[in-house]
Amino acid sequence: MHRISRMGCDDVRAPARMDQVLPPSLRGWLGVIAALAALVVVGLGVLYAGDSEPGVMDARIETAVYGVRPPWRRVALAMDFLGEPGGAAVLVLAVLAGCLLLRWPRAAVLVVACAGMTVGTATLLKSLVGRTIHGDDNLSYPSGHTAFLTALTVAVALLATGRLGLGRTAGTSLVLAAALVAGAAMGWAQVALGAHYPTDVLGGWCTALAVTPATAWLIDRTADRRDDRTPDAALPQR
Repeated sequence: MHRISRMGCDDVRAPARMDQVLPPSLRGWLGVIAALAALVVVGLGVLYAGDSEPGVMDARIETAVYGVRPPWRRVALAMDFLGEPGGAAVLVLAVLAGCLLLRWPRAAVLVVACAGMTVGTATLLKSLVGRTIHGDDNLSYPSGHTAFLTALTVAVALLATGRLGLGRTAGTSLVLAAALVAGAAMGWAQVALGAHYPTDVLGGWCTALAVTPATAWLIDRTADRRDDRTPDAALPQR
């Protein structure tokens, strides 16, 4: 049922927009996941505020992962590069080009906004928490590398869910699977290279899960309101 405009009568529920970047079927589940992720970020931040030593679980995981040798060290360095400014720019530009080729400007905004908001949030949290590794100048919580790659991957998974028309279960599974793969890959590289503690990685992963759905929702809400006002602005004035 479509909205009947300018006739004094409106439909109770507007149809879903095909260009939305946060599929309506996923909003409830992802909202819950984002809230839980935010709680984890805050909890770990309070626990390790001002600290410079690994926790008990950090030490156990580091013992098994830290100090990988070639060829795995080269793999870890390659993963780490994807979170550096140069590598991150290449990834964002590649996904951005795909969105523009599909003529999906809202998706392009999502890619840039998610990357920027997530990295910005991680950077702010580092200053607030003050956890360090290998010296007082190396703020470590949360991992910005892990947050960035997870956020970008989740954004792509959201876009794929919308384009493929996946239902709530399949869509949520795709988003979580993508987040797990990206977070595990980058997290392993950061711990293996000694750049972050495992809890830093978890904090970065949860930061992305908290920020990305919220950013997508905000983009949809802003764009939908603008689109709803456009027909009104185009009407002849009397």
